[in-house]
Amino acid sequence: MTGTRVVSLVPSLTEAVAVTAPGLLAGVTDWCTHPAGLEARGAVRIGGTKNPDVGRIVGLRPDLVIANEEENRAPDLAALRAAGVEVLVTAIRSLPQALAELDRVLVGALGLPRPGWLDEAEAAWAAAEPVGPLRAFVPVWRRPWMVLGRDTFAGDLLARLGVRNVYAGHPERYPRVPVAELAAVDCDLVVLPDEPYRFTREDGPEAFPGRPAALVDGRFLTWYGPSLVQAPQALAAALRAAR
Repeated sequence: MTGTRVVSLVPSLTEAVAVTAPGLLAGVTDWCTHPAGLEARGAVRIGGTKNPDVGRIVGLRPDLVIANEEENRAPDLAALRAAGVEVLVTAIRSLPQALAELDRVLVGALGLPRPGWLDEAEAAWAAAEPVGPLRAFVPVWRRPWMVLGRDTFAGDLLARLGVRNVYAGHPERYPRVPVAELAAVDCDLVVLPDEPYRFTREDGPEAFPGRPAALVDGRFLTWYGPSLVQAPQALAAALRAAR
């Protein structure tokens, strides 16, 4: 859609739009890191995903703001709508939902041809071979410790690779769990992504001595966009390396 101006409040969606139609992005968040050089392509930084500068977004006169129910705050989206800005909110809690929502944004809302990478991502996951069965828990924050619970996109990806999240039946989606309880969990390994909390070899595994730790690139575990093409192989390699 030539001339369409898009503001993205979600790093995953920023990458999806930028790779598919680079000229559409008028504004992106401070956390939008892929692809590199977004400012050089004309995108303005408009703050964080949780604290966007609503006034600045309105001033960019976007035709569409794309957001996510989990990453962005309802009051900010309501303020944008009150200012007359059209806002599309995605809901993504599984791989099929991610693929459908990406099609809805790119093809349905923006009128773009369906990108080849979206078909490649679907094919890559259809061909993905499980590395399990394995049982694991997945911390996403520290101080306090929080883990993946029920109904999450990242949990669905891991399940497709044969990794069962031991907290998948928890009533909360991101429960807080004392580290002593985590250390005593009966499982095969702990999966430590580098976002939203940046777990590293020096920050995270030491809390679970004797437990294999799979350090994974959070972009492959939590982002829904072009990274989904490489995600099955990248995640599987990290899981195998930890065993």
